[in-house]
Amino acid sequence: MKVNPEDLNRLDFDKGQGLLPAIVQDVDTGRVLMLGYMSQESVLKTMKTGLVTFFSRSKKRLWTKGESSGNHISFVAMLTDCDMDALLIKGRPVGPVCHLGAETCFDEQANTLTFLKILEGVIQERYSSPSEESYTSKLFARGIDKVAQKVGEEAVELVIEAKNNNAELFKNEAADLIYHFLVLLRAKGVSLESVVQVLKQRHTT
Repeated sequence: MKVNPEDLNRLDFDKGQGLLPAIVQDVDTGRVLMLGYMSQESVLKTMKTGLVTFFSRSKKRLWTKGESSGNHISFVAMLTDCDMDALLIKGRPVGPVCHLGAETCFDEQANTLTFLKILEGVIQERYSSPSEESYTSKLFARGIDKVAQKVGEEAVELVIEAKNNNAELFKNEAADLIYHFLVLLRAKGVSLESVVQVLKQRHTT
């Protein structure tokens, strides 16, 4: 259940003596980043500032993740469980989350397929903030016809390589096709998730 500022009175802070356990999840990859505790004040500050903020049980004060290291977690959404006594925070980390330098406090490695979401985010960045050094930005600048042409070229190269017995070259051509396909989706304003939803719908029917 999504939590909005007007829903705070419904959260059961009394059960945890004023604090609720808060699991933080990467909104793009689905990885669990860390566990912290939030007071009503830290929940409000998180929503107001857009930076995930906890109540530090050792320091006895509000603590914004990354206030010392700069490795903040940008707030995206907050959900609560059915008992209203635990929180799920969805956010985007800026740098390593763990103080030991790992990407997550549980040192969980990203699932291989979730890298497609990360790559999609990078392509979005090249689209929104073009760079003269970026091949992706240059491709967008050449227009939708050129992007679509590149997808066609890469598809043909993959088909040709499929007739040979070099697995490494085949995988490289497949990677090129997937990358340019993602660029084409961005150029058309279509997300990878929406395409996957079409596949899911076909599978269920």
